[in-house]
Amino acid sequence: MRALCWNGINDLRVETVPDPKILNPRDVILKVLKTTTCGSDLHFISGYIPSARPGDVIGHEFMGEVVEVGRDVKTIAKGDRVVVPSFISCGECWYCQHDLYSLCDTTHPKPELQEPLLGHATAGIYGYTHAFGGYAGSHAEYIRVPHADVDCFKVPDGVSDEAALFLSDAAPTGYMGADFCNITPGDTVAVWGCGGVGLMAAKSAFLMGAGRVIAIDRFPERLRLARDVVGAEILDYTTVDSVPEALKEMTYGRGPDACIDAVGMEAHGRGLQYAHDLVKQQLYMHTDRAVALREAAVACRKGGVLSVLGVYGVVDKFPMGVIMNKGMTLKTAQQHGQAYLPRLLDHAQRGELDPTFLVTHRMSLEEAPCGYELFKNKAEGCLRAVFTP
Repeated sequence: MRALCWNGINDLRVETVPDPKILNPRDVILKVLKTTTCGSDLHFISGYIPSARPGDVIGHEFMGEVVEVGRDVKTIAKGDRVVVPSFISCGECWYCQHDLYSLCDTTHPKPELQEPLLGHATAGIYGYTHAFGGYAGSHAEYIRVPHADVDCFKVPDGVSDEAALFLSDAAPTGYMGADFCNITPGDTVAVWGCGGVGLMAAKSAFLMGAGRVIAIDRFPERLRLARDVVGAEILDYTTVDSVPEALKEMTYGRGPDACIDAVGMEAHGRGLQYAHDLVKQQLYMHTDRAVALREAAVACRKGGVLSVLGVYGVVDKFPMGVIMNKGMTLKTAQQHGQAYLPRLLDHAQRGELDPTFLVTHRMSLEEAPCGYELFKNKAEGCLRAVFTP
């Protein structure tokens, strides 16, 4: 089959690789119908997350049709159209039983690659380096899905392939981020980043009862989507001297009730602190440009919630003093998609959530390297490139 492979820093190629096979009786094989770029991919493509190996098939946000079923699979059948969360979960361990699916204790086959840094291993994830399990990714004609009864969710009639696609990762990540905020009716929520996850977090905050959502970015086309499609107020951070001060003014001196960082380790900004982060990151002396994280901590009201969805490694100058002295709650995780997908599918079927506006570029799988180039450089207004194998 054809698949998009990582072959070195910023070196992606579509190659012919072996077809996946059933390895465990609870596996299924999917014919990938739609698969998409994700901002977190850029971190290992650029070399900031090590342990990718030449020839690795990448991609973790996808949906497809079941074409082969393991003998112990009970709820999923050949021909089913399904969406799959990006993290692989067994459904049986303590973490899965407590809806902490991305922390599954059994699906990471190489825990020794994470434990020295994290203390414990997370769940495995499709197409996201060997540090996260070394599973083959979704930018391919076919993909093996382990634990199919837990990780495959049937797409109901009336929900399109493209709508289902973003329920794999962007929507549940954003929804989880809003859920972390403990939103009460009328709350003000600020969201850093108007990429796919940030826009889904903003939309989800409204679904959960927020009175105001303020979306922060610098790209006009993304800010327009936040305003015109999601209904958020917008803040172009390049037009103000200080984002926290601007938010304080917009909230009558108190600050947002909750702040969501949907940016992560490759944030952009201005000033000496950003320049220091950028130089150290480019020299591989640290992993993160944590501008958004620091701004969100400073901007949030006292006693508020800081929800962190952006991917981070080892952050310099983490604002723990700000969080502690202001009595804030910090909540963060990789997405527990299996916990949220039933709700998200209901929202989509009722027309309350239509994430298809995220698609700006539709391409074949053979065009995927070009798609990632556009996505990485945000060229041609690229918000998400969707590939059809």
